[in-house]
Amino acid sequence: MFMTIDTFNQQLMAFLQASPTPFHAVENIRSVLDQHGYERLLEDAAWSLQKGGRYYVTRNDSSIIAFVFGSSAIVESGIRMVGAHTDSPTLMVKPRPEKVQDYFQLGVEVYGGALLNPWFDRDLSIAGRVVYRDKTTSQLARALINFGRPVAIIPSLAIHLDREANNSRKVNPQTDIPPIMFEGGSSECKDFREILARQLLIEYPALGKTGDVDSLEVLDYELCLYDTQPAAQVGLHGDFIASARLDNLLSCFAGLQALLEADGSQTCMLICTDHEEVGSASACGAQGPMLQSTLARMLPDTEQRARAISRSLLISADNAHGVHPNYVDRHDGSHLPILNRGPVLKTNANQRYATNSITGALFRQWCDQEDVPLQSFVTRSDMGCGSTIGPITATVIGVPTLDVGVPTFAMHSIRELAGWRDAHNLSRVIAASYRHKGSLSIPGA
Repeated sequence: MFMTIDTFNQQLMAFLQASPTPFHAVENIRSVLDQHGYERLLEDAAWSLQKGGRYYVTRNDSSIIAFVFGSSAIVESGIRMVGAHTDSPTLMVKPRPEKVQDYFQLGVEVYGGALLNPWFDRDLSIAGRVVYRDKTTSQLARALINFGRPVAIIPSLAIHLDREANNSRKVNPQTDIPPIMFEGGSSECKDFREILARQLLIEYPALGKTGDVDSLEVLDYELCLYDTQPAAQVGLHGDFIASARLDNLLSCFAGLQALLEADGSQTCMLICTDHEEVGSASACGAQGPMLQSTLARMLPDTEQRARAISRSLLISADNAHGVHPNYVDRHDGSHLPILNRGPVLKTNANQRYATNSITGALFRQWCDQEDVPLQSFVTRSDMGCGSTIGPITATVIGVPTLDVGVPTFAMHSIRELAGWRDAHNLSRVIAASYRHKGSLSIPGA
């Protein structure tokens, strides 16, 4: 039996809080899969897949594909796929970030299409992946780190020094957003890599004695800043969930919970890839070869694989734009997604979304089966439209695809807002798609 809304959302909020970076998100997804008996596959090792088996594979520590190798004939029944992405717009620390004058600041680079104004006056922390060397053995190793507490802030310029701030203030990403970490005259180390080495020893005491930074050397890193304010249920009646990274860890979590409900009869797959916010063109992005490689190893025969893909379906799950009550004019008047009124089926005539009448009808049917309301979204005809991994994956492997997502406010802000009921409903419908038996195609007249 599927968990209750409140239980689902409490676990979702814990997942969001524990996943400040794609690396941490994948690590947390892995942990859940391990607890449920999934076997880890290594890309550089031989695979021996068994019917009824449950597996996962990772790439770059930031992308993961998990699947149930169903007992039904995969060539005949196809694969029920769900795709989401692990990354969110953020501020990434530059390779030589130290800016030391009266204050120690970090040079940062904007990742993805971030809304920058909400980053000011937030209690920020730092997390990500570091690669380090043991100086005694010269052995390289990597580890995830998370300061886990406010260690930086980007203060706003007082309105007294910018009287037009509420009318025309613009944010220069090079000069206006380097965060402050501590006083420049402090006795604290001024080498950021040494600060990271100290943090490594705090989080991994087995690496050496705390404070003994001479034993480690941080060679490189991929680190981002994040807001330490935890996810919360908000609203007078608790109608909403507010958090960082709802786009798109919410969809990753919804897909994961649905996959755990799969009964093993059908081949089901969850694909959570990195770098969607910057185009997905990477070795571990949706435009890269990770999914193709996984499918080829599941079905080595080219003929069988082509038949299976043609009978498969991908649900591209990525947040949708809820109609903001203060900006209703930014939406098409006949397509106004409301928070807490169900997931949103997204269509676009110019293929920015991959939904068509066949894939959309399948999703509508599953919503009917689960008694879940469904909304529709198309962008205004005089406005541009974003995109997702849906069209990218459909183009790369040729799988029939639809685009769906939970309606959201403040997308790409440091803190986004969604309906309390919507993620749970989306996960239930995804679970129904994983249970679907028989053909995913619709016969002609």
